Amino acid sequence: MTHLTGKRVAILATNGYEDSELTEPLAALREHSASVDIIAPTSGSISGKNGHKETVDRTTSEVKAEEYDALVLPGGVVNGDQIRLDENAVAFTRAFFDQHKPVAAICHGGWILTDADVVRGRKLTSYASLKTDLRNAGAEWVDEEVVVDQGLVTSRTPKDLPAFNAKLVEEIAEGKHKGQTA
Repeated sequence: MTHLTGKRVAILATNGYEDSELTEPLAALREHSASVDIIAPTSGSISGKNGHKETVDRTTSEVKAEEYDALVLPGGVVNGDQIRLDENAVAFTRAFFDQHKPVAAICHGGWILTDADVVRGRKLTSYASLKTDLRNAGAEWVDEEVVVDQGLVTSRTPKDLPAFNAKLVEEIAEGKHKGQTA
């Protein structure tokens, strides 16, 4: 299948990402012919919590959401905690919502959504420990394998990756979503 041909997707991560939550969406996107860039706060390479390494294509200070069709936010406690401290990463994430573009977050990837202030009134899921943070930020948190709310795709853990990847590809193929707003 090549229904993402011509689509450009950003995966935003840093050291400590959950390996499978970056590698499996990356593989699914490439399988469907999307062009994918790994975006991180610093150049070089980043390492997952289990040792997988990825080369950084561009840094958060170099990118603009206008250059991409969608954004993926992998989990990992350290990754989620660190990426939300990068002001450029937060602004980059928020811009996808301002531009009505698909965003997918799994596990602790949802933390950056609270800092980007984009979850108020949205239905989503995440790793269970983020439930209170997301609710306090105005989200309706549910415990489901995958939740799609107007272009926002969320899942809980690596065991949800098959459903997450399927919805990620579907939402990117659909394109912009009018209801995807900050």
